[in-house]
Amino acid sequence: MGSEQLHITLIQPDIVWENKAANLQQYEEMIGGVKTPKHVVALPEMFSTGFSMAPERLAEPMEGETVTWMADMASKYRCILTGSLIIEEDGKYYNRMLWVQPDGRVGFYDKRHLFGYAHEDKHYTKGETRLIAQVNGWRINLMVCYDLRFPVWARNQGEEYDVLLYVANWPEARSLAWRTLLQARAIENQCYVVGVNRVGKDGKDIVYTGESSVFGPLGEKIWQQANDAVAHTVTLEKGELQQVRTKLPFLNDADKFLLL
Repeated sequence: MGSEQLHITLIQPDIVWENKAANLQQYEEMIGGVKTPKHVVALPEMFSTGFSMAPERLAEPMEGETVTWMADMASKYRCILTGSLIIEEDGKYYNRMLWVQPDGRVGFYDKRHLFGYAHEDKHYTKGETRLIAQVNGWRINLMVCYDLRFPVWARNQGEEYDVLLYVANWPEARSLAWRTLLQARAIENQCYVVGVNRVGKDGKDIVYTGESSVFGPLGEKIWQQANDAVAHTVTLEKGELQQVRTKLPFLNDADKFLLL
């Protein structure tokens, strides 16, 4: 039996450029300050460093300090901790989104669509498979930033998942696309969509206004926050999702296809 409710805490920080210690300390304080119930705590893309193209200096193995810290936080606060960081494995670098459970088990999704505009594809290896994680009967499809622009990769074929979760470093210059595409993904997939972004300025003077957002299965805006660093918990309702899918069974009429 699953839970009718899912509590997701969105952490929208001002990431300190390439300073892991400062960032992890910041997150520990932000997570510790959340007094509401939380099943999942979501950090942004490359949460420990910012969106850096220097994996040679910054990458860690899966046994490294940041993954260990995530496991410690998940255990301490009895929640699932997720977000992406720079991982080195078999001589390759990945923008890897981890799903760290309180019991120490770790799942991961490697970012599929690498951001060629910033030469991410020159430094990192793309992922090949999706990860639909589960918590309390809820199915959550994990995605990273630029994946948002590619709807086929996120397509809900039938009712594969209930929540699309995007973690990002999405700049202010393209914030209209961020808001619009998050809402569109919710409508077309009849699911909740959660987008977790950052604020502040990175080491390349790129400005971020956050606008972390939660949209419902009809595209309705449940929560959105711009400009401020914040930790905020939203509660998603399984009954509302099921009601929409039953009343408006649009997913049944979708084209069938395989991702090869």
